[in-house]
Amino acid sequence: MPHRSTPGAPRRVARFAPAIIWAAAAAVVLAAALAPRFAQPEDYHQFADQRPNFGLPNFFDVASNLAFVVVGLLGLRFVARGRLADGRPAFEHASERWAWGTVFAATALTCIGSGYYHLSPDSPRLAWDRLPMAVAFMGLVAATVSERVSPEAGRRLLVPLVLLGAGSVWYWRWSAARGIESLNPYGAVQFGSMLIVLLMMGLLPSRYTHARDILGALGLYALAKVFEHFDRGIFAATGGLVSGHTLKHLVAAGAMWWLLRMLARRRPAGQAVT
Repeated sequence: MPHRSTPGAPRRVARFAPAIIWAAAAAVVLAAALAPRFAQPEDYHQFADQRPNFGLPNFFDVASNLAFVVVGLLGLRFVARGRLADGRPAFEHASERWAWGTVFAATALTCIGSGYYHLSPDSPRLAWDRLPMAVAFMGLVAATVSERVSPEAGRRLLVPLVLLGAGSVWYWRWSAARGIESLNPYGAVQFGSMLIVLLMMGLLPSRYTHARDILGALGLYALAKVFEHFDRGIFAATGGLVSGHTLKHLVAAGAMWWLLRMLARRRPAGQAVT
C-alpha cells in the first residue's frame, strides 16, 4: 500500500504504518482461515417482534429499514453534488467520491436486502441483507485509504475490496450448500474492516478536519450490535413496544448518517473555516 508523504506525522510512524496495516490485514485473513468454522445459528431468525401490520409480517423489523434508504439517498445526493454548503468542493479527489458513493449506495440497498429478509427470515434471504452491508464496509475502507494513504491507493483498492466483501457473503452461501458452512470470511470483512479503519486513524493523519467523527459512527454501529444481541430482552423490558432488532436498524442507519454529517462538516486540513 503506497504511502502519501505526511510531514506532520512522526517519521517513524509514517515509515512503518503501511507495513503495520498490511500485517494486520494478513492477521485477520489468517485468523479467519485457521479459526473453527462458524455456521449461522438457525434460531437467529426467530426475532422477538413478529407482529404483523398493514398486511406485512414482522412489520417493525421490516419498516425500520426505511431509515437506510433515507440516509443512503441523502448521502448519494451529497456525493453527486460534491460541494459543501458554502460552495467549496467536498472532495479533493475523484477516488473519494467513488468510495463514498459506494458506501451510501450500499446503505440504500440495505433497505431492500434487509426488508426482503425480514419479511420471511431464513439463511438464504439473510445473504441479501448482508451483501450490501459487506460492500458498505469495504467502501469505507477504500474511502479511508484515499484520505489517509493516497487517492491513487484508494482508487486501485475500491473494486477489489468491494469484490472481497461481496465474495465473503457468496462464500458463506456456497459453503452452506456443500455442508461446510462458514461465516468466517464474512466476519473477517465486517470486523476486520473496522480494525483496519481504526489502525489507519491511529497511524496516519487525515487530509481533512473532523476526521475523528468516524469514531462516533463506529460507536453507533457497536451500539447497534448490542441492541441486536439483546433483541428479546429489550422487547420484554419495553413491554413489547420496541425490539432490540428494530432499534439495531435505526441506530445502524444513524451511524451512516453520522458519516454523512462528518463529510458535510469537514474541510481540508489547514484550511480556515469561515
